[in-house]
Amino acid sequence: MKFLLRTLFILLVIPNIFAQKVSPLLSEDTVDQKKWVDSLYADMSLEEKIGQLFMVDIFSSKGDAAADNIKKLIDDYHIGGVIFSKGGPQQQAKMNNEFQKLSRIPLLIGMDAEWGLAMRLDSTYAFPWNMTLGALEDNQLIERVGQRIAKHSKRLGVHINFAPVVDINTNPENPIIGNRSFGENKERVTQKALAFMKGMHKENVLSSAKHFPGHGDTDTDSHKALPTLNFTKKRLDSLELYPYYKMIQEGVSSIMVGHLNVPALEPRKNFPSSLSKKIITELLRDSLHYKGLVFTDALNMRGVADFDEPGEIDLAAFLAGNDILLISENIPKAHALLVEAYQEDVISEERLAFSVKKILQAKYKVGLSHYQPVETAYLVEELNTVLDDALYEQVIEKAITVIKNDKAIMPIKDLKHKKIAYVSLGDDKGEDFYNQLQKYTQVDHIQKQHLGSLLTTLKDYNYVIVGHHTSNDNPWKSYKFTQKELVWLYEISRLNTTVLASFARPYSILDLKTTTNLEGIVLGYQNSKIAQEKVAQMLFGAIGAEGRLPVTVGDDFPEGTKYITKPLKRLSYGLPETVGMNSANLNKISALAQKVIDEKMAPGTQLLVARKGKVIYQKNFGYHTYENKIPVSDTTIYDLASLTKILASLPLIMELKEKGVIQLNTKLKEILPELEGTNKANITLKEMLSHYARLKAWIPFYIGTLDAETKKASVKYFRPQPDELFNVKVADQFYMRKDINDSIFKQIVDSDLRKRKQYKYSDLPYYILKKYLETYYDSSLDQLTQEKFYKDLGANHMGYLPLERFDKDQIPPTEIDDYWRKQKIQGYVHDQGAAMQDGVGGHAGLFSNSNDVAKIMQMYLNNGYYGGKRFFTQETLETFNKCYYCEEDVRRGVGFDKPQLGTLGPTCGCISMKSFGHSGFTGTYAWADPEEEIVYVFLSNRTFPDATNRKLISEDIRTKIQQLIYESIMY
Repeated sequence: MKFLLRTLFILLVIPNIFAQKVSPLLSEDTVDQKKWVDSLYADMSLEEKIGQLFMVDIFSSKGDAAADNIKKLIDDYHIGGVIFSKGGPQQQAKMNNEFQKLSRIPLLIGMDAEWGLAMRLDSTYAFPWNMTLGALEDNQLIERVGQRIAKHSKRLGVHINFAPVVDINTNPENPIIGNRSFGENKERVTQKALAFMKGMHKENVLSSAKHFPGHGDTDTDSHKALPTLNFTKKRLDSLELYPYYKMIQEGVSSIMVGHLNVPALEPRKNFPSSLSKKIITELLRDSLHYKGLVFTDALNMRGVADFDEPGEIDLAAFLAGNDILLISENIPKAHALLVEAYQEDVISEERLAFSVKKILQAKYKVGLSHYQPVETAYLVEELNTVLDDALYEQVIEKAITVIKNDKAIMPIKDLKHKKIAYVSLGDDKGEDFYNQLQKYTQVDHIQKQHLGSLLTTLKDYNYVIVGHHTSNDNPWKSYKFTQKELVWLYEISRLNTTVLASFARPYSILDLKTTTNLEGIVLGYQNSKIAQEKVAQMLFGAIGAEGRLPVTVGDDFPEGTKYITKPLKRLSYGLPETVGMNSANLNKISALAQKVIDEKMAPGTQLLVARKGKVIYQKNFGYHTYENKIPVSDTTIYDLASLTKILASLPLIMELKEKGVIQLNTKLKEILPELEGTNKANITLKEMLSHYARLKAWIPFYIGTLDAETKKASVKYFRPQPDELFNVKVADQFYMRKDINDSIFKQIVDSDLRKRKQYKYSDLPYYILKKYLETYYDSSLDQLTQEKFYKDLGANHMGYLPLERFDKDQIPPTEIDDYWRKQKIQGYVHDQGAAMQDGVGGHAGLFSNSNDVAKIMQMYLNNGYYGGKRFFTQETLETFNKCYYCEEDVRRGVGFDKPQLGTLGPTCGCISMKSFGHSGFTGTYAWADPEEEIVYVFLSNRTFPDATNRKLISEDIRTKIQQLIYESIMY
């Protein structure tokens, strides 16, 4: 009784609930549409009417021979449409225009652009696969994807996109659907398909739900055989057919009937749905009241029985109720057979007009009543826009899915105590993943031929990331682990704390016999560059994971599994448009940077711009020297010069202020008792760090070490080889007496103060602070900064004494010193005073790349928080980022430089007064703006080979670039 009632409900109630009220092919101007359709139909010959039923395929990559074949079909058989595949956009547009010009009745142009045009066109861009979209919680993003794909389609002269796929993929072994499905949850699949469809309709591109009645649960390749869906009507109605009810109700333009055998709906043995009158006419048209176009799936597929003569399949498909016959094997035979069937009354005029007029309606709806050729100018550019890239980035980021996260192993915290290894598996590259990992801290790529040696090496690490990278070329590529990889992954995870980052379809997890030993599993779904980079960013807490598993992958990971991870406010990386910046304007920076190189203002430079915590511009220009041998790269390490003040000394002072050890009004005699009774005793930290303490600008300490007669470094103070007395290494084979540092400090103590109290930039405060800090902590400044800041920040390229950690070729030289050290200065600090302090000065001596400089500047913008650790409070930052003596015409904060008070100064003049930063003598600059949330870093070695080269400064290049950054802000 229950079964009977359910059957009656299905047959009588459901069709009325979900039936289309009006045809989805009707345009807004229905009267004009009907006139056009009726007039054109009345003017057509029988051969032309029959021709409208055929949509033929062409691989535009096959060139003129393939095009000539289509032209013949247009001339001789009046075909109604063309479906394009595989080729370039210019080539397709050219063919499209030629075909349309030849055809008396405008052609309906289609494409299988389920995830964009790149898989069908040789373009550089495609959107994510449906399985990836299936992980999204925000369906508005999917609607935007559908709209962008439709916009591309329209631009290329394509009127119908055979999408969305609404198959509910419940079979992991499905060879055809898989990644093309939104998942296995019927409600979520339906909602995502509707969103995709709505996006396409916004651009007036026709949609096509496929593959009716449902292709999700089969392990047969429908291109090679006829899959059978051997399910009950109850099952089909509750699952496979479910999306179609709502798609029909919401106005899907067309439905493609799949190449499937469904015994519960069609009793004939091995009979495909695309030829079944019961499925197409009785179920789809009559029962579900579907009024849109009905397409066959490709009629050249195999597994169809009982049709020996060419064209018989086409006739059967039309008689079954299809409107458009897709990819017929033999158009001439099929066309002739349909004409004959009409003449013999097998096909009635009413039946022919029913389909042909719907086809014409569709053509009118997409604007073919006023056909215009495809404009080929800027076609490629308009199919590959930065807006598309930004949307792709956003989708991939939101799709990342964590399905296991024992003890919150992700995101990675406490970098100081982490030693991280990366091991790559799979048949594709993972270099983009590895390169992105390295932006956060030191990560070693461990590559071994034998498992034993790999496991031995991994003993030295306490966090192992295994990346599984499979081909991203298309969604049908192999995604499985090899047996060897499964063994390796098992052994690695058995012996190490391990996170698996999968860049394959989620079904790959089914290959794992156990996931017990894996502490974490994150799914990136695809192995694209962006997917690799975004997963790396998630691992380090630059972004969070929000995705939801769209399919079940074993007992442990049912559909819907998700662990949300929260960001740790580390820098992320992406496109300017995602944070309200304009790429085109921002790219004008490159011209200025190239001018620096071309006009020899500096041999090379690193530039970085971040906004809202995201690096949006990171480029390198030029070489280490004018010999053009070593190009500047992301890991090139520059002498930061005076940036040392705000990146090394100042944070240590801020920390002590926050702890209450010192105050801004603390006097120097209070922190250094030896200054009691001197002219510096009562200078406060606030005055000194604001450069308002009457201190001299600098003291050329090295001059006192020159021989009075020869003007060379005196043998009294220097030796080419070290010994117990001469052990301060100033440069290669250049060792200074260790007691000179006492003399340096004494010179500072004894130095006169300037007569007037006014602004005067000075290095001397940082000699004093170095003395205090190293005395207070009983540790060297280089060790203090590493342990208190750089290791926690993951700033592994930042620090003093770079030659102790990096190869010399990674460090550009700063000068040919012909006045003191008599050598090329490379890897040693350029500043003479810092060099005399064994390379570790409070005012200079720090080396870094732009990426690590940006980390500290971003930490400042985050009000002292970065990577899950609070370094300072907001109150502390505000205390130091304040101009206390503005009324005395002193623009400086406490340690930080600030924007000019008048017309001249350190910034473009277009920046907020809350901003802060510093510049350096070697051609460096770092600036942060809390109002616009911008970090800007410029590094160079403008002093090479001669420090008198002031072109970079006189041209104001650094601030002109800053001006361009602010002109690039959209909102």
